[in-house]
Amino acid sequence: MGSQCEVVLDAADEPRGRASAQLAIDEVQRIERKYSRYRADSIVSQINAAAGRDFVDCDDETDSLLDFADSLFKTSRGLFDITSGVLRRAWDFKQELVPTPEMLAEVLPLVGWSRVERKDGALRLPEPGMEIDFGGFGKEYAADRAATALGKSGVRHGYVNLAGDLGIIGPKPDGRPWVIGIQDPRKKDGICASIPVANGALATSGDYERFFEKDGKRYCHVLDPRSGRSVTHWRSVSVLAPLAIVAGSCTTIAMLMQDDALAFLETTGLSYLAIDHRGEIHQMDYSDTNQHQQAER
Repeated sequence: MGSQCEVVLDAADEPRGRASAQLAIDEVQRIERKYSRYRADSIVSQINAAAGRDFVDCDDETDSLLDFADSLFKTSRGLFDITSGVLRRAWDFKQELVPTPEMLAEVLPLVGWSRVERKDGALRLPEPGMEIDFGGFGKEYAADRAATALGKSGVRHGYVNLAGDLGIIGPKPDGRPWVIGIQDPRKKDGICASIPVANGALATSGDYERFFEKDGKRYCHVLDPRSGRSVTHWRSVSVLAPLAIVAGSCTTIAMLMQDDALAFLETTGLSYLAIDHRGEIHQMDYSDTNQHQQAER
């Protein structure tokens, strides 16, 4: 996953704990092999390599994820677009280079999920150079699958944490919730809030994960597929949901919606904590009988 990951669980003894943890790790690695754009043998890379030419057959799991991507595209009014990964060709976060309008004009025509062709479980990218990328929800999907694997192995207390996206199986053995710290988006080792969670999932998106500052302006990796430009309104958005893939997609959509994010988040009925560009915290708690979700400053 290219990031720090952990499995935390309660077990009767270490051998059984390690065996259960390995099931979760195996599932995460399976998903990475299957969907990473960095692997030439992944289904994502196969689809991208065939852009402008052939349809590529997809299995049921992949087809379901493509259906999910389609629903996110429609829910976000086109902002969550899994073909927008090509924008990274114009951006260089390592060299801290802001793309010129001409550079963006070269890649923006390759963005457009609405032009992707699907039929009978197969997908085709209509133009050479187009790509799909499951980076917007792949890690969260892996967290959910890993948590499910733990649950099936008999684990009742623990969580999977993939770079801050968590799938929680159940509370601590004594029944208390896990207390998850939300990183301060302006202090690398700081915590700006603590959220008790007994089950479900928690995900966060922010402008501090991959960014650079130039001429007093921060440029983050969350890019608007319409303009190709970095979003600026939110420092971070955290969402609690039954599944990590739902929580993570909501945080990303909120980041992309900028000024309209709070209205969107309120329509989801999910608890959230968002920090705007001024550092002001906005939160809503929709606690239910299964989750204690009150964020504490």
